[in-house]
Amino acid sequence: MQLGFVSAIVPDLTLEQVFALGSATGYSCVELMCWPPGKAERRYAGVTHIDVSNFDPASVLDLAQAHGMDISGLGYYPNLLSPHQEEARVAAAHLKRVISAAKMLNLTVVSTFVGRDWTRSIQENWPGFVAVWRDLISYAEDNGIRIAIENCPMLFTADEWPGGKNLAASPAIWRRMFEDIPNPSFGLNYDPSHQLWQQMDYIAPLKEFSSRIFRVHLKDAAVDRRRLDDVGILAYPLEFHSPKLPGRGDIDWATFLAALKNSGYDGPVCVEVEDREFEADLAHRKQALAISSQYLRPLLGLLST
Repeated sequence: MQLGFVSAIVPDLTLEQVFALGSATGYSCVELMCWPPGKAERRYAGVTHIDVSNFDPASVLDLAQAHGMDISGLGYYPNLLSPHQEEARVAAAHLKRVISAAKMLNLTVVSTFVGRDWTRSIQENWPGFVAVWRDLISYAEDNGIRIAIENCPMLFTADEWPGGKNLAASPAIWRRMFEDIPNPSFGLNYDPSHQLWQQMDYIAPLKEFSSRIFRVHLKDAAVDRRRLDDVGILAYPLEFHSPKLPGRGDIDWATFLAALKNSGYDGPVCVEVEDREFEADLAHRKQALAISSQYLRPLLGLLST
């Protein structure tokens, strides 16, 4: 497994600086963010390390090679099922550009969200999900690209309640998604932290969905059990848990990574930094990547012996 990171945490760096940072801190690959240039509407969004509407693939690949880095895939995480039709239309059009860019870069995976109309039930969202995603997955397949859906519910702020802005939050939903769209180009970008704070088994899905896990994010989470007992699971999730760097939360990483390997997965595993203790400035965010690399590399090394 290649150790990588998600470039969203360093929006202030150029593409070349992203590659240089990864190489200097012990990473061998990076998931590059490809949002349309412009202002971010939420945390960790709006980051553009490749402007897919105007870039030179050869130059990007040359930069990666010069720093000894691979690109694990491209990332773009909008709400493709937004009830605001123009927002959904723009997101779908841009995702197709990201897919095309991945093909131009000789990549195989694009990571994103399914999306959701957060004001409606899962059942009410389903016809829209099938209509939108059958077309997008078909487009990806035609371009030789697999789509990896992250399992984050996007259920953290008042404007994301009550349903959250990403449908693909649980095994029951993934199972139904893959039954209705069985295309083998449709899969998961699996982040165990989202299962943990939802009080779910984060190991079990590795076996059942082994053929559908195309990419993996490494983010930890610390659940404050006393606070959870006080506010309950219907509270805003950030009232009872905090995203953490790997090794600083409640996930047993040695067990998780061993189970991941035993599931047959041998692709990139990318650190996703969302730990607010390391967000004060660029120096702290660089430190977060270095700390995560130092923690994870020995664990990955044990798996290769």
